[in-house]
Amino acid sequence: MRDVAIVAFAQTRHAGHDTGLSEPEMIQPVIDEVKERTGLGRFGFTCSGSCDYLAGAPFSFVSALDALAAWPPISESHVEMDGAWALYEAWVRLQHGDVDSALVYGFGKSSLGDLRTIMTLQLDPYYLAPLGLDQLSYAALQAAAVGADRAELDEIVRRSRADGRSNPYALDLPDPGEPDALVAPPVTDGAAAIVLAAGDLAGQLCSNPAYIRGIAHRIEPHYLGMRDLALSASATDAARAAGVGKGPVEVAELHAQFAHEEIILRRALELPGETVINPSGGPLAANPVMATGLIRIGEAARRILDGDARRTVGHAAGGPCLQQNLVTVLEA
Repeated sequence: MRDVAIVAFAQTRHAGHDTGLSEPEMIQPVIDEVKERTGLGRFGFTCSGSCDYLAGAPFSFVSALDALAAWPPISESHVEMDGAWALYEAWVRLQHGDVDSALVYGFGKSSLGDLRTIMTLQLDPYYLAPLGLDQLSYAALQAAAVGADRAELDEIVRRSRADGRSNPYALDLPDPGEPDALVAPPVTDGAAAIVLAAGDLAGQLCSNPAYIRGIAHRIEPHYLGMRDLALSASATDAARAAGVGKGPVEVAELHAQFAHEEIILRRALELPGETVINPSGGPLAANPVMATGLIRIGEAARRILDGDARRTVGHAAGGPCLQQNLVTVLEA
């Protein structure tokens, strides 16, 4: 198994409304930033994550390639998933041994449509979607299954929003109980990019590479009635496969779009009480769909890149009620 590390991470200053930028215009600054940080003008492999439903156009990722200056031709792939899964594909590609670097990016403009309607399209089309379930209603079903105290949930939102206000890339959002305060994930436009390097190249490009010591993803049944919504068996399995419990975890960035999801994920990953959860503010402070999970891995890596931590965890989720989970263990 080749050593692969995150050597650069960049993200946009996320917006809660359409700023008028096209997707290539939104992506290009973060691509330029990671190129500048690494000194690399081209990469052995490139992989992106996005969703055509957000843009309302087929193959929207193709137009996004304009941000890469993809000439001469590049080796490129795409996943119709959060960019975290593009990172997984890039990690696998680097294991082949014929290339040493990879560019990964994810992007999404949630402001272009009704996110609650769009997310309904991921449900079972025969039984669940016709019922009119949407992102908030099935999240409410899961929250009821968890049975957490309202004060605990509000405190998670309050802490996340406070951390987000100290994060220059997140949104400035009110706390629970204040006027116009929402406890749901905010509408967010944004993008993020990560550079992976294998072998000796990682140390050449970065003084404190964040090495991927474990990475795994698992999935549960699509139909909500076939699983215990108060738990996340796939997150537990992914965490064990990635080796979360093999050492202390100083920081964990969790893809928890709702407060009750943080409670489920803390238990599923068996995180100790001293682990700092979502110091960036997490998805409750900025939720650029199709980049949120990649940002969780990037934020976890940034603590190592900056020399503030030695072992962190980045988590990404997809599907309704934490159906799919990807866990990455990073070490200095």
